[in-house]
Amino acid sequence: MTSPGRSTPEFFAVAFVVASCGAGVPTPTGPTTSIENFHTEMELTTLSMHVRSGQAELRCDVVGDGVGDSPTLIFLHAGVADRRSWSAVTRELGRTHRTVAYDRRGFGETTYEPESYSHADDLLAVINALGGEKVILIGNSQGGRIAIDFALAHPERVIAMVLVGPALSGEAEPTSLSGPASRLAAVIDAADEAGDLEQVNRLEAHFWLDGPSSTEGRVGGSARALFLDMNQRALSARSPGEERPPRSAVDRLGELAMPVHVVVGELDLQFVNERGQRIAQGVRRGTLTEFRGAAHLPQLEQPDAFIREIRQFLSRVDREE
Repeated sequence: MTSPGRSTPEFFAVAFVVASCGAGVPTPTGPTTSIENFHTEMELTTLSMHVRSGQAELRCDVVGDGVGDSPTLIFLHAGVADRRSWSAVTRELGRTHRTVAYDRRGFGETTYEPESYSHADDLLAVINALGGEKVILIGNSQGGRIAIDFALAHPERVIAMVLVGPALSGEAEPTSLSGPASRLAAVIDAADEAGDLEQVNRLEAHFWLDGPSSTEGRVGGSARALFLDMNQRALSARSPGEERPPRSAVDRLGELAMPVHVVVGELDLQFVNERGQRIAQGVRRGTLTEFRGAAHLPQLEQPDAFIREIRQFLSRVDREE
């Protein structure tokens, strides 16, 4: 079964010129950063750019300038999505914070040449290019794993984290599932072996977006159309090369001293939710919320509720810090 933790290629960055950008526009720094376009809508600055990391040009969307000393929020997508899975969230949170969502290698509009790479190093390149010293990381699934790995490697750069249905480096995925999840996974595997990527994409929308125990098509409209487009690109992408494996995080969660808020979906896989609970309990300052009626990507299903959840967490972090 194809997993939302699939490893796929990263994307690209260009040389940056800011002379005509004007005041209030985020000012990425360094020779490996470039602006593709920017505009201001109702005083909300949006910027599309690329950041180079190794042989990859990572496509980034930056929304907002931040208010006062508010920290930058970095959004890390799932392995069945890309940066666009965060668009509704970043547009709203961009009114008070600078928000950054980027495509990893093998997703969305990032370009790359196959090579040995590290997701944590790519994330560091994005943060450095944007001039961010300390940030808040918000990661979904595989993006949650990368957030944890980065925070363990660079704790001084991370103020807090929100982990949505997170994966965890060093933790083995279950070798078998049960009930509807098992039956659906078997059908996905068969379609994958037959090379029918269109069928794989449709079935993975059922598995990850609807939830395997839910009726196919439970989530419809623009959210489903976006999922199918994002995942189709990931399924069709060429290999980015070999990811340099990070150290296992299983026995290191207690090293994470920053606030960590875990979000799980009621309709997600049981082992994903159990892992989320272990992470919330294993870090020093962990909390957990379950989104009722949502599966693996609650930010797509329930964006307004998700935004409220993030805002409440940001207020808590601001008070505690």
